[in-house]
Amino acid sequence: MAYSRAEALTVIQREMTAFARRARASAARTHPELSLVSFTLLAHLEDQQGCRATDLAAHYLLDKSTVSRQIAGLERLGYVERRTDPDDHRIQVLHLTPEGAEMLAQAAASRRKAFAARVEDWDGEDLERFAAYLLRYNDTVAREDETADAGDSADTADAAG
Repeated sequence: MAYSRAEALTVIQREMTAFARRARASAARTHPELSLVSFTLLAHLEDQQGCRATDLAAHYLLDKSTVSRQIAGLERLGYVERRTDPDDHRIQVLHLTPEGAEMLAQAAASRRKAFAARVEDWDGEDLERFAAYLLRYNDTVAREDETADAGDSADTADAAG
């Protein structure tokens, strides 16, 4: 099936929207008390081995109040705990609890199993190509985010100067 560039972009936009909608629904089925944002924050805490709430807000371009609400819910569920930064006792660093790490591992295993089932009839070359395209797309978006962040910092510095 051959698409023009405009048609291909329309298909990509529609399918990525459908993908995002399914991801939110899947997260809700996996753990009804947790949103996709909560899963994302937990995964970030695991990847970074802890960080401040302000770092989460900045990284995901979320309002600090949104992160605070999400973290409060994760603390109530026993998935996140606050620890004092040993270098600066004024700073609270968020970490996964063992229960949070276990829940995240179970959710990741469940997602991997679902992905594997969805692409079980794809050959290895198709999987590699799909993975490469996703990596390329996300790398492009990450670079755009970094450029936008640098521009925001310059704008803030200009306004202060």
